Amino acid sequence: MTAANDGAAMIEYPIDREGVWCEVRENAARGGAALFLDRDGVVVEEVSYLRRVEDVVMVPGAAEVIGAANRRGIPVVLVTNQAGVGRGILGWAEFTAIQNKIIGALASRGARVDAVYACPHHAEAKGVFQHPDHPARKPNPGMLLRAAADLDLDLKKSWLVGDRTIDIEAAQRAGLAGAMQVMTGYGAVEWPRAAALRSEKFEVRTGRSIADAATLPVLADG
Repeated sequence: MTAANDGAAMIEYPIDREGVWCEVRENAARGGAALFLDRDGVVVEEVSYLRRVEDVVMVPGAAEVIGAANRRGIPVVLVTNQAGVGRGILGWAEFTAIQNKIIGALASRGARVDAVYACPHHAEAKGVFQHPDHPARKPNPGMLLRAAADLDLDLKKSWLVGDRTIDIEAAQRAGLAGAMQVMTGYGAVEWPRAAALRSEKFEVRTGRSIADAATLPVLADG
């Protein structure tokens, strides 16, 4: 836990020494294959630098897919770049409020996430968050590798759902079985580049939205 000055009070957040949000939630599922999810454009509708709770809109099907993973004991892990925090557009307090809204919306549908990783680093960020190519920032695989260590995950059997090419590349570089690029968020614009990452060792699928993730091997075979 790291203390941060949000307004008048010092508040503790689950930040590691590198300044990356690393949160394993209470009673998290552990072990085996995991379902990794990008947040913006996948679980919630894309908003440029989402910083207001009232702008949180869940993507239809998100709670159902996450709930299906929960029932099978499959760890669900959010991995999200948060350059808005690094740029000072929002702080960890706003990020926390948004996360609480998302977690509450999922809970109301009987679903939960097991862990959350958020990287604020960016080449154009401010202060300690400025970094030309931080290993946690997608397309680098740092957040996925950290989750694997924290939750004892089998990355070779895990899948990721994302809308951007950097999500799919992070999955590939982490050694996942595959990834699904959805057409929500930036997916419709970026899908040709993500599809090019397909190989014999790494499968890339396309879905209309996170709802189509129900067909992924990690869920269908779970």
